[in-house]
Amino acid sequence: MEKQRTFILLIIVLVVISIVTLINLPLQLGLDLRGGSQLTIQLKTTEEVPEITENRLEAVRQVISNRVNGLGVSEAVVQSVGEDRILVQLPGVSDPQEAERVLGGTAQLDFRTETNDAEIRAQLEVRQRELTELLIEAQGVTDDEAKNAEILAQIEAKQAQIAEISENLYVKSELNGEKLSSAGYQPSQQGDTWEVILEFNNEGGRLFAELTKSIAGTGRRLGIFLDDQLVSAPGVSAEYASTGIAGGRASISGDFTLEGARELALQLEGGALPVPVEIVENRTVGATLGQDSIRRSIIAGLAGLVLVLVYMGVYYRLPGVLADISLIIYGLLNLACFSLAGVTLTLPGIAGFILSIGMAVDANVLIFERTREELRDGKTLYRAVESGFHRAFSSILDSNVTTLIACGALFWLGSGLVKGFALTLAIGVAVSMFTALTCTRTLLLIAVLGFPKVRQKPELFCPNLTPVQSKATS
Repeated sequence: MEKQRTFILLIIVLVVISIVTLINLPLQLGLDLRGGSQLTIQLKTTEEVPEITENRLEAVRQVISNRVNGLGVSEAVVQSVGEDRILVQLPGVSDPQEAERVLGGTAQLDFRTETNDAEIRAQLEVRQRELTELLIEAQGVTDDEAKNAEILAQIEAKQAQIAEISENLYVKSELNGEKLSSAGYQPSQQGDTWEVILEFNNEGGRLFAELTKSIAGTGRRLGIFLDDQLVSAPGVSAEYASTGIAGGRASISGDFTLEGARELALQLEGGALPVPVEIVENRTVGATLGQDSIRRSIIAGLAGLVLVLVYMGVYYRLPGVLADISLIIYGLLNLACFSLAGVTLTLPGIAGFILSIGMAVDANVLIFERTREELRDGKTLYRAVESGFHRAFSSILDSNVTTLIACGALFWLGSGLVKGFALTLAIGVAVSMFTALTCTRTLLLIAVLGFPKVRQKPELFCPNLTPVQSKATS
């Protein structure tokens, strides 16, 4: 009896720890329950990269992971699917377009110096002046649709000319995004826009100093290009003519909003994608659907649990009631294990949890049936309970071990939601063994050894015992 008191104290401590854990570490809900975005990214081959190898797929997955981490999304999933696809799940992200821009963008960054060619610079000044005049003219025409369309076409043509001239105005250098060590963002000095801060590695810092030294005080500008688009063209004052801007730090000060600066910093920080990618699926799971799934799952789980509790109490009498208490303890311990293990609960995960409840009930059924057989053979109640656990143990162990092996195979070979199902089922099976062989056994032995009136009524454990068998138990 002293041993049972120790076990019951241990069970009480575990229950208290489980409740405290669930209060302080709420369960994490997955994409299908919490809502969010799911993107499928496909890698594209090029002339330089004619084949998508496993290493290239892993390199892209790592870049995508870095960008997802920068988004600050908790419990995000980034995993390869097949030979050329990557699945990204972002729970809680309500703007899939933002995620698509950040994850699918290439963000090729490079620095260029302005040329000394006076003719090109003069052409650019003329085209820019012409563009300004067209923009002013466009503001004055409002009712004449044909005139508006004509001016708009002229503006687009002029912008194309400026872009073409700008390509010849700047000369590429060796300094590009590969020399970056970090990227961030901060408010501009004026406070009305944002700018992107760049930190170069040693080689990048050296190249940046050389570039700024070459144009300092000459009137030429340093062109900062993103995806071949000029985003900023700062000048460098003459004070840097001898050493250039040392320290390996620069900023991009375009007309960035907070979101624009953050997205660009994330793309640069994550690095350039080694091959082009395409977003082939962008699916949004609404919070309403997730809440409806949660409501239906809770109703289904509670209904199933109540039916099981009633059945156990009615059919197995006192052992069934004690098994019901063990099942409630099992539920608390199981959910606490989910929180401690960082399990993200999804619908398949809930299915695994409910299935493990069935495994826990099955273990109790095996024990109680063996106990009834022992009582019918004329053994005392205490001996029948002990023998029932002893005889049922091998069957319970075999059943749970085979289930754990199947869970291991699903977790190792499966992906995404299948892994979640396997993990929750495996944790549930392990906890069910503990509660069946410890909680239920302890409660039964306390009832038999601690209460003489219960010991004198074996029919509480096995109804319809014959008088001879009842006599044998007294």
